[in-house]
Amino acid sequence: MLDPAIGLTLVGCFALLFASAALHKLRNVAHFREALRAYRLLPEGASFAAAAALPALELALAVGLLSAMTRAAAALAGLALLLGYAAAIAVNLARGRRDLACGCGGAQDSRPIAPWMVVRNLLLAVLLTVALVPFSSRTLLPTDALTVAAGIAVAALLYASLDRLLGSAARRAAALRTTP
Repeated sequence: MLDPAIGLTLVGCFALLFASAALHKLRNVAHFREALRAYRLLPEGASFAAAAALPALELALAVGLLSAMTRAAAALAGLALLLGYAAAIAVNLARGRRDLACGCGGAQDSRPIAPWMVVRNLLLAVLLTVALVPFSSRTLLPTDALTVAAGIAVAALLYASLDRLLGSAARRAAALRTTP
């Protein structure tokens, strides 16, 4: 059994991650559709439907993770989505398409795909499996709310910092590969 404060921190982090990912995609659907099409994993006409469906799924996952009744289903669907994203990146890296925009940071952050993104998504998938562990029935205290909120804030800041750092390193590496 998982302590409910730890469990709520974890699902809160993933709810924030999926909601943020959806909002990045919804801010510029055309850009996301082009990034998705560039992966060349879907039939030619399917990128339009997928560009609408993926952010909707991510928003549904964000909401689903917050309810005990839907948490397991949302965690399993999120796990499948993260593994799908990792596979899509890995397939294109194996094809030698390292200049492909990942589509994960919005139009203002067009960074090339990189092996660390596969590792990131696999690690996130492993972490998300913890949401499948039942929470103990311990009564939550007012201090637990502070613990959960602070835990989510710190995790979000660490994730954003690490993501930006690794993204910058990937852009620099890509620039070095293209410089004669």
